[in-house]
Amino acid sequence: MSLHQQGILTMKLITAIIKPFKLDEVREALDALDLPGMTVTEVKGFGRQKGHSELYRGAEYVVDFLPKIKIELAIEDEMLDTAIDAIMKAAHTGKIGDGKIFVTSLEQVIRVRTAETGKEAL
Repeated sequence: MSLHQQGILTMKLITAIIKPFKLDEVREALDALDLPGMTVTEVKGFGRQKGHSELYRGAEYVVDFLPKIKIELAIEDEMLDTAIDAIMKAAHTGKIGDGKIFVTSLEQVIRVRTAETGKEAL
């Protein structure tokens, strides 16, 4: 018998890395889904872009890490595809560096204040 059949809710953690100027659009798209919350962090990194060169006071230097936004949200399994679609549509520009979405399984969620676990802790 699967965990779902046993009545144990399975949850996922979505981690999305997006362009900073797309944050408001992504947040609005996720807010429309009435999800329980999200965490947003300013991060730096690179993928296929490999950074870029900039000119500062007449000297050229390479910016290895580009500014990005990391969004993390814990959701119930049944909301996974809907949340991913919302992020994809809102973050898409069609240009290199649009970002990535990572999905991992959550074994447990605990609300510190009340000690609630699982779905109730979201």
